[in-house]
Amino acid sequence: MAKNLEIFASLYGEVNTYYVDEVNPNKLIRTSINAMLEKLDPYTVYIPEDDIEDFRTNATGEYGGIGIQSNKIKEQHVVLNIYENSPASTAGIKIGDVITAVDGVRLGNLTDDQAGKLMKGQSGSDIQIEVIRNGNEKLSFTTTREKITIPNISYSTLMDESIGYLRLSEFTNDAADDVKKTVLDLKKQGAKELIIDLRENPGGLLNEAVDICNLFVTKGSKIVDTKGKIEAQSHSYTAKAEPLDLDIPIAVIINHNSASASEIVSGVIQDYDRGVIIGQKSYGKGLVQVSRKLSFNSQLKVTTAKYYIPSGRCIQALDYAHRTSDGSATKVADSLKTKFYTSNNRLVYDGGGIDPDILIKEPSPSSYTKNLAESNLIFDYATKYYYENDSIAAPQVFELTDAEYQDFINWMSTKTFKNPSQVENTLELLEEAATDDDVYHNLIAEIEGITASVEKIKSNGLITFKPEIKTLLEKHIILRYYYTSGVVEAALYKDQEIKEARKILSDSEAYITLLKG
Repeated sequence: MAKNLEIFASLYGEVNTYYVDEVNPNKLIRTSINAMLEKLDPYTVYIPEDDIEDFRTNATGEYGGIGIQSNKIKEQHVVLNIYENSPASTAGIKIGDVITAVDGVRLGNLTDDQAGKLMKGQSGSDIQIEVIRNGNEKLSFTTTREKITIPNISYSTLMDESIGYLRLSEFTNDAADDVKKTVLDLKKQGAKELIIDLRENPGGLLNEAVDICNLFVTKGSKIVDTKGKIEAQSHSYTAKAEPLDLDIPIAVIINHNSASASEIVSGVIQDYDRGVIIGQKSYGKGLVQVSRKLSFNSQLKVTTAKYYIPSGRCIQALDYAHRTSDGSATKVADSLKTKFYTSNNRLVYDGGGIDPDILIKEPSPSSYTKNLAESNLIFDYATKYYYENDSIAAPQVFELTDAEYQDFINWMSTKTFKNPSQVENTLELLEEAATDDDVYHNLIAEIEGITASVEKIKSNGLITFKPEIKTLLEKHIILRYYYTSGVVEAALYKDQEIKEARKILSDSEAYITLLKG
């Protein structure tokens, strides 16, 4: 190790001194660090002093700011979302506003990160934001930064008079306390069953996941083991407190983006047959990271262990130590997956996330709808709609009329967007191959016929794919009037996974039979 460090230091010095062009020493060393860590896994990263605040925000869910989410779109910094009751909301900033300056600093050439750092700062400090609204109206807002806490639970409600629902979006500080308080509140309202929605939850603090599991399993139960290269990183976590409720029927909803701490919670619930898992296979991140302090206020977030849930299985899907010839991490082959068993002797497997007990096929929007969404035209029309309509119906009943959707089609007639598809790409390759091969040359006419059919589908895309486009457009419109909680509320009674959860929880016999295996 000492030998290699000495070689690196001498090489670094020689390049810095003799390279023909001027080099930035900081940039050079940062590039070498990142290149080295890329050979490990994507979760082991170097955090320079400039990025420490963002790292703390991810860990704690708190920062000093005004409570907006923005992104650079077509060289403009656009407000994409606003936290309810935040300084930005109180000041009058709206979704769709284009931020042009912060405290007199023009944002034109700044990156997202640079603009974000200008907006964040010490709680209690004043900030001036200049925006352009609805394409032409120039406005200026002065407000005060506050401690913004990203909520662990983005929404909760009572459904069907007896089913409590909570959407757990984060595993930051106090996540377990938030879940406990929410469940108690739902039970006071009459909840006799519980839905925990973990979709799109990327994970977070391990101890919060352990404490959430503890709410629903007996004291002393094993929650998770972490096993690392050194003994100091190998731990066994058990339920240390008395549970909140051992009897309430539970349905946990997961999807492909439910990862890490989300998989601990869903995996523990499954391993102890404490509830039914619904949705799609989870992400498969069974790796534990810790942060290590480095020189000059920088840090290293490094993977130190793998975690194993009560049945003994590790749910890590990718093996970063053994890569393919193109450098990709390898997946555990189905033939190599190991059998494990839940408390009721139900069969489960390791090597690739949590498999739901009730699998729901994830809807896959058309390439047309994906391309339309990525063009931001749906976002822009929702902004236009907001300024033309003072109010809309409640989220759970709001729906665009056919006349309103036709207005959207008319508006789109003046717009264009990139709309490639995998089918078209394949047809192009097929036509090239047929052109170069005399045997298949006569297929060109048929390929051109198929291409014409594809073009016809695309030209009628707003009609052909109306249901999925309309749903997406309604979501963007609701967000502007009712924030994120309104979007979740609107989906509650239409969502296929939630429908299945309500169905199984309402049928106690089916619920018990499923968990008995």
